[in-house]
Amino acid sequence: MPVNPFEQHLPKTPANYQPMTPLSFLARAAAVYPDHLAVIHGSLRRTYSELYARSRKLASALAQRYIGVGDTVSVMLPNTPEMIEAHYGVPMTGAVLHAMNTRLDAAIIAFQLDHANTKILIVDREYADVMREALAIAKVAPLVIDVDDKEFPQDAERTSYDDYEAFVASGDPEFGWRMPNDEWDAITLNYTSGTTGNPKGVVYHHRGATLMCYSNVLAANMTKHPVYLWTLPMFHCNGWCFPWTLSSVIGTHVCLRWVRADAIYEAIAEHDVTHLCGAPIVMSTLLNAPKEQQRALPHVVEFVTAAAPPPEAVLAQMANAGFNVTHVYGLTETYGPAVVNEWHSAWDSLDAAQQAARKARQGVKCAALEDLTVMDPDTMQRVPADGETLGEVMFRGNIVMKGYLKNPKATDESFAGGWFHSGDLGVMYPDGYIQLKDRSKDIIISGGENISSIEVEEVLFKHPAIELCGVVAKPDEKWGETPCAFIELRSGHTASEDDIIAWCREHLARFKCPSRVIFREIPKTSTGKIQKFRLRDMAKEID
Repeated sequence: MPVNPFEQHLPKTPANYQPMTPLSFLARAAAVYPDHLAVIHGSLRRTYSELYARSRKLASALAQRYIGVGDTVSVMLPNTPEMIEAHYGVPMTGAVLHAMNTRLDAAIIAFQLDHANTKILIVDREYADVMREALAIAKVAPLVIDVDDKEFPQDAERTSYDDYEAFVASGDPEFGWRMPNDEWDAITLNYTSGTTGNPKGVVYHHRGATLMCYSNVLAANMTKHPVYLWTLPMFHCNGWCFPWTLSSVIGTHVCLRWVRADAIYEAIAEHDVTHLCGAPIVMSTLLNAPKEQQRALPHVVEFVTAAAPPPEAVLAQMANAGFNVTHVYGLTETYGPAVVNEWHSAWDSLDAAQQAARKARQGVKCAALEDLTVMDPDTMQRVPADGETLGEVMFRGNIVMKGYLKNPKATDESFAGGWFHSGDLGVMYPDGYIQLKDRSKDIIISGGENISSIEVEEVLFKHPAIELCGVVAKPDEKWGETPCAFIELRSGHTASEDDIIAWCREHLARFKCPSRVIFREIPKTSTGKIQKFRLRDMAKEID
């Protein structure tokens, strides 16, 4: 075999190869812009040199408690400075950060603590009651450290006698933090929602987190020194990797303990916020805020949203309010938004209906993803790019998880055929853009015909009285299943079940129209996603 001259005498050495890690972004930011404002929280202000020093002190304090490679540090924190510090300080020891959903119940918290084998637990006082209940039934007994938010004090009884500020103070601000031996090393652990049994632990690596940061900068239209408002929970896919992304562009974190319209508008006006992310529920919060809470925006604010594509009317309202909305799509297993709806300037000349049709598509792969396609999951062949042939959306690349912790069977199944199987059903258009049609488990099969719940929801969202809707299958003796719509009405609007069904019949084939319409508050996750498994349970009880 001939010798490849580009490999001969060209070794990989510490001089020309270092493992990728997003932790390097903070070190660089502190060295180059030490006095730039890094964190705002209430009246608290911290520079990049201070954020770096506190993160190293946290890492040092953890290392003094023998935390290192293979260990898990769990946190239950809102979007506060301590959560940002955890994203750096924990992996600086070689350990893995497990950020927990703050709306979990005690049983699921206990399961996660045990499954992750948590060694140290950092918890905000706001969640002390549920955490005490969880620790009482968990098998592990981690060292518990309480966080007292001095800007927004909580009066719940403490979980432990160990205080976060004292813990950090015991660390060394010059701590020589640990680069990963390999960029494939785990950096964080995130759990899926667990709607059909116990949640699965999704493991991220340093390489994927680093590449996601670069991708975020492009997808969110970021330039140097952005001001980012934390409306997206940092526990959700590690805040789509934005806790690290901000350091790469020397941005400012504006913390937000609670997502409330008045606080969002106030923060945007006071701090000249340039970017925020969130589910459609955040848009609803902004648009439906009382007039006295709304503020004129100082400039166009970039709003990155995931989940279902916003209805045309909502996009128009957001634009009028001063927000430029970018629609993205992804899963916990893809570090969050791995697909972005890249907008073409040529589409600006299309009529409103044609623009809405393009905005409804999930989009194309982001810069960090190697490949995105729609396949027949049985044959593993790509479906025709005709915008009609249904298949499963699949991903391949460096921003796909390492796998599921302690679950080789689920990992192997999800990577069958060399692709990550999303479980989402969709189509691909001739220009390479994909559009979701449903989760495989959410397809409604009525009389042998497949009905996309998303298609029905898109029609419902265009009704002027509907604020939010969710469509699921309702058991039916004759048809097997029929669509059932759960609806929240806009404030000041009224509509009857007959009105809604008539509206659907104007825009859909009759067999796709809901057989029942239920007006009630729709259950949602903490990130604003509709909990369809709960709607399915409710639909089974409806006559």
